Amino acid sequence: MKIKTIVLMIAVAALLVAPTVSAQDTVSSASQVVDEDSLMTAVEDSWILIIQQDLSVDEEIVLEGEYTNRGEVDRKLALYDQDDDHNVTDRYTLEAPSITVASPKTRFKAGTFVGDVYVESENFKLTTGFTVEGNVYFENEAAKETFTIEGGATVTGDLVNNW
Repeated sequence: MKIKTIVLMIAVAALLVAPTVSAQDTVSSASQVVDEDSLMTAVEDSWILIIQQDLSVDEEIVLEGEYTNRGEVDRKLALYDQDDDHNVTDRYTLEAPSITVASPKTRFKAGTFVGDVYVESENFKLTTGFTVEGNVYFENEAAKETFTIEGGATVTGDLVNNW
């Protein structure tokens, strides 16, 4: 309950000091994900989804909307735990039938996603040893051309043009 209260207070404070936000922009806070319900809530209203345990869900996951972090467009799926110096200390696995990336500048960091990834937006990134155990489908040429994979990230399946 304390975490929810703190997150709510941070979100309210951010709204009070944030500049005018257009209907397309979304201001949000981090979401700690512990089960399928909290994952689906976080997908709808958080710039960062923090999953600190293995999790398997039956629903397809869709990351939509434009989110900001410190004034920059950003969206992040974090499947790891870290120490005070931001070193990854543990990695987790998220399993779902698929995840669609429709939010611009989305990155998946440290951990494993088991399922297929459908990329509709530009500047999708896999980083810090993230593993996709499945295929990555690009829905358009711009999504594929701006895709980056770095920091030891891997895809066990194929990179597929889906246009």
